[in-house]
Amino acid sequence: MGATKTDYFTEQQNRIAIIAKALGHPARIAIIEYLLKVNECICGDIVNELPLAQPTVSQHLKELKNAGLIKGNIEGNSVCYCIDEKVFEVLNAFFSTVITAVKKQNCC
Repeated sequence: MGATKTDYFTEQQNRIAIIAKALGHPARIAIIEYLLKVNECICGDIVNELPLAQPTVSQHLKELKNAGLIKGNIEGNSVCYCIDEKVFEVLNAFFSTVITAVKKQNCC
């Protein structure tokens, strides 16, 4: 089988792209902001915060979790979600490098 287009890019480039794609929806940004505000919560709390149906919120949570942006623990019949700081450290390092490079540019 042939190489996929992602095979032509570094592991870090692919990782940043996966994270960026997961953050590419305003509902997911709202979920991240809510989790930062409350520090942790169950899915029902998030559903009450957003103007979305529970299955839609669950799908957004799944995308965020698959990208590693959040982590979840099962507590009884609920899943408790919180921010995964390791992935945000990766983003911080990436964007810090970008910002430093941009500040040094002498471009039009």
